[in-house]
Amino acid sequence: MEMLNNLAFGFHHALSLDNLLYCAIGCVVGTIIGLLPGLGPLATISLLLPLTYAIPTSGALIMLAGIYYGAQYGDSVSAITMRMPHAGSIVACIDGHAMTLQGRTGLALFTAGVSSFIGGTVAIIVLAALAPSLGQVAILFGPADYCALMLLGFVCVSVVTTGSVLNGVAMCLLGVLLGQIGTDLDTGVQRFTFGLPSLMEGVSVVSVALGCFGIAELTKNLDAGEQRTPFGGTIRLMPSWPEFKRIIPSALRGSIVGSLLGILPGGGPVIAQFAAYGLDKKVSRYRHEIGKGAIEGVAGQAAADEAAARTSFIPLMAIGIPENPVMALMMAAFMIKGVQPGPNMIGDHPDLFWGLVASMWIGNCFLLLLNVPLVRIWLSIFKVSYGVLFPAILFFCCIGTFSINNNLDDVVTTAAFGLLGYVLMRVRFDPAPLMLGFILGPMLEEYFRRAMVLSHGDLLTFVQQPISATLVGFTCLLVIGQTAFAARNAFKADPKDGGNEDEIAGHSGRGPGAAVTADHAGAGIP
Repeated sequence: MEMLNNLAFGFHHALSLDNLLYCAIGCVVGTIIGLLPGLGPLATISLLLPLTYAIPTSGALIMLAGIYYGAQYGDSVSAITMRMPHAGSIVACIDGHAMTLQGRTGLALFTAGVSSFIGGTVAIIVLAALAPSLGQVAILFGPADYCALMLLGFVCVSVVTTGSVLNGVAMCLLGVLLGQIGTDLDTGVQRFTFGLPSLMEGVSVVSVALGCFGIAELTKNLDAGEQRTPFGGTIRLMPSWPEFKRIIPSALRGSIVGSLLGILPGGGPVIAQFAAYGLDKKVSRYRHEIGKGAIEGVAGQAAADEAAARTSFIPLMAIGIPENPVMALMMAAFMIKGVQPGPNMIGDHPDLFWGLVASMWIGNCFLLLLNVPLVRIWLSIFKVSYGVLFPAILFFCCIGTFSINNNLDDVVTTAAFGLLGYVLMRVRFDPAPLMLGFILGPMLEEYFRRAMVLSHGDLLTFVQQPISATLVGFTCLLVIGQTAFAARNAFKADPKDGGNEDEIAGHSGRGPGAAVTADHAGAGIP
């Protein structure tokens, strides 16, 4: 009952005309930012942060929050249609883009939009019900616990790859090596920089994602000589009833996973999407289709992404700890307006706290309208000839990369990763595990070092703490289970099936300009 009273109090503030306007502006700007390859909420909020001086406190924070979770909605579109992800939509490139190649672009986007709405709604309920106390959970996690959590994340490598597990492990290790590039913060030693000043600060995740996915995909399309886009006719949005019944369970599972991981510093949308995808591949009735264009591969990821984006506000507002760079900028916006995030925020500024929570659900409704009924308008740009669209996409990729540090060296780095991604695609290596290793590798190293310092080099610290011991045990069980499952499949494998797997792997790498079979021509694909 108390939660309902608090939400009613929040809606009273959020439904004012000014706050509704700022919420709508944030959602629209966030969606557009998500659609543009390379641009993300971090750069946008950085540019708009000075505007908070001229905007009322509640309106400024509602607008910036709308940009953040609105971008989580919009970036699914570029990932599904063009295979150009932001960090939070890397997994959407697997099944989402495969659905595009099969002529089911509208269904993929509908699934992402509805699943994101479900994920956001579940996360807002969690945020409203548990924020006053659930933020304290993050305090219970120490370095050893976070290290065990990152180690568990690496087990997901076998479920995010569309090729063989061995290739996936190799790509994951390559990502770990790429994540080590730069200056070691503890010792000051430069690692793998080859004396280049541009690599001293490491490689941006935007450069790796845009290069290995976006530019590599564009290059492969040009190499194939295709000049068409995937949108030459009508787009079917509404799923059939059997398809809709497949969306809901996956979206609910992703919502729960994203809500939980969003609370933990070091979690958030990036890890949540991999965890939700891995869970679906283990428990879904249609897990044999995941990786080849399954609805579940889009629904779970989109719900987890959006849920984690909402619950990531819990550590910031409940204990004053930003869990990612975007939350750090949000904390700066709070402090600019004279508000100190932390345990006292709910008591000192209840109108601001509950108004922001209520505005998230209002923004959720705005985004549902923007990304489902109006999806044909958003996709109208892709009806442009590929010869015109290609340089425009490349231009936005360069802008997005340059805007991070205002450095042309980042553009060159992105181009280099584009060449690497193209080579990997040609030899049928999936870049998704590379991104997993690139993101988790530095985090694992950091928490491992902290755990070793606190335990004076005693490795038993990982099994002496209850949380880390539970996570390590769960990781071992997963490794044993996956090894047994792979061994059983290898024992029962029929040599005649090899050609089919190769054919699937070959189709999974096709880009936006690739032609599809005649079976899908009636679905709006030329």
